[in-house]
Amino acid sequence: MQIEQLYQIYQQFPQISTDTRQISQDCIFFALKGGNFNGNAFAKQALASGAKYVVIDEVAYQENETQYILVDNVLTTLQELAKYHRQQLNIPVIGITGTNGKTTTKELIYAVLSEKYRTLATKGNLNNHIGVPLTLLSIGADVEVAIIEMGANHVGEIAFLSSLAQPTLGLITNVGKAHLEGFGSFEGVKTAKGELYTYLADHQGTLFIQADNTHLLDMAKDKQFHQVIRYGTSEEYDVSGKLLTADPYLQIEWKVNRGAYQSISTQLTGSYNTENILAAIAIGLSMGLSADQINAGVEKYTPQNNRSQVTKTARNTVIADFYNANASSMAAALDNMKVVTADRKVIILGDMFEMGAESATEHLAVIRQAETIPADLRIFVGKAFFQQDNGQDHFFATTEEAAVFLREQQLAESFILLKGSRGMAFEKLMEVL
Repeated sequence: MQIEQLYQIYQQFPQISTDTRQISQDCIFFALKGGNFNGNAFAKQALASGAKYVVIDEVAYQENETQYILVDNVLTTLQELAKYHRQQLNIPVIGITGTNGKTTTKELIYAVLSEKYRTLATKGNLNNHIGVPLTLLSIGADVEVAIIEMGANHVGEIAFLSSLAQPTLGLITNVGKAHLEGFGSFEGVKTAKGELYTYLADHQGTLFIQADNTHLLDMAKDKQFHQVIRYGTSEEYDVSGKLLTADPYLQIEWKVNRGAYQSISTQLTGSYNTENILAAIAIGLSMGLSADQINAGVEKYTPQNNRSQVTKTARNTVIADFYNANASSMAAALDNMKVVTADRKVIILGDMFEMGAESATEHLAVIRQAETIPADLRIFVGKAFFQQDNGQDHFFATTEEAAVFLREQQLAESFILLKGSRGMAFEKLMEVL
């Protein structure tokens, strides 16, 4: 079946599903394959659960030609359908990538733009070769602006995702040491993330750039964009801002060019989020929002999913920041602990995954940085940290062992940084804090 024909079906039945546990009535089920499953085997079940059509790529599972749509490859068909749908849209599409902060920045931009426009943004972290097509196909006729988050762990992925999303505006939050197994090096990270700049330059897009970041400036150098909007700390930029306090919630001031400063009190923690807020302000201004609308959007935003999230337990205050971790985000989180005022500080850090050959070096660097921060207790958890046991702080090979220790400690009236890669399952430690 040609994409144009499939698109006509999609227009009649615009709900897409790839999971038989989440079938909506009259949706189109795409039978994707994974390492441990074959979606084709669930096509019949999808129809029984209410799907209108199923898209399969193995003829053995085709029970009829009415509801079973046979294609060469289900995944590429999903991607091609999403790209075709994007080409029919005439709305601003904002593309976001970066090592750290892209999800928070996406949510901040969404909160701001929603003050004026019917806005759609990537849900959760659906930012890969499957998530981006699903997000694009969820853009209905009523949507006025779309925000597409794009993630990658290999060179070439952002270029491919950009070819699907076709952003008209975009930004890279930052570049740092993450997914080094896939990228090979920090230069590999810059090359991969910079593919968004290349797409925007090749398609006369508008670039938003954190102009204090020399890496980003270097990546954008010699590229020609339709427009470049700079944000950061300098009053020379289009949008400038400064941190007033982060103890623990951020309060910032911002202004346009040399105008008067405006103050925003946020529900975010972490001084490193200042630049993410400024990105949302810059995009809001470029899309015609008033200062009052922008401030309202930022102030309403509440972080979730354990990203820079201040959580009050029965006994302690915890910065729950264990959705992800890499060398640069660890450094930023520890820097933030320096500016927090608390009688009793506790640092609990978990392994950073996918660090490749740099793993030992980067974990040791985190330990050394943590040791420069006055803290009543420092705890390092995971195999990589455990190999660096210095005999002074507390090291545990597993989260379960750390939980036993923390249960015995019965910490109280402490300000705690809890950060690690998602695979460390640090929600188990929240239970004992």
